[in-house]
Amino acid sequence: MGFHGLHKALLPILIAASLLVLPSTLATDIKYCDNSDYAVKVKDVDISPNPVVSGKVAKFRIAASTEKVISGGNLKIGVSYYGVPIHSENHDLCKETSCPVTGGDFVLSHEQTLPGFTPPGPYTLKMRLYAKDGRQLTCITFDFKIKRGSTLSDS
Repeated sequence: MGFHGLHKALLPILIAASLLVLPSTLATDIKYCDNSDYAVKVKDVDISPNPVVSGKVAKFRIAASTEKVISGGNLKIGVSYYGVPIHSENHDLCKETSCPVTGGDFVLSHEQTLPGFTPPGPYTLKMRLYAKDGRQLTCITFDFKIKRGSTLSDS
């Protein structure tokens, strides 16, 4: 798999970084992109395992809330490695959570397996959520790490 293939493989993992997690995982610090009063408030991002292990399934869970109904939209994800943008991707909101999103709490969940050759180190994920009409509903960034998986098989 070439450089382009690595980018394609990393995106879903990074999205997963914002999704389904086990209770024993560490919470991830999130930052809003600016001082905007977003319609969607992100409460928590959990990543499991944390750090993510190359060659293994990573689960991401983003807990959020909104006061308005969201009938659909899209997620724009960007991933940076050591501060250098390496991948971007768009996802249908309704494939990451149940639609319509009614007022109140909701969760975006994803899981992905990173290729075993994914370089270890610090990554940053930027997630922007847009409504169907193009309004930006939220924008967050968070850091996560990837570590190299074991070359031995798990027994």
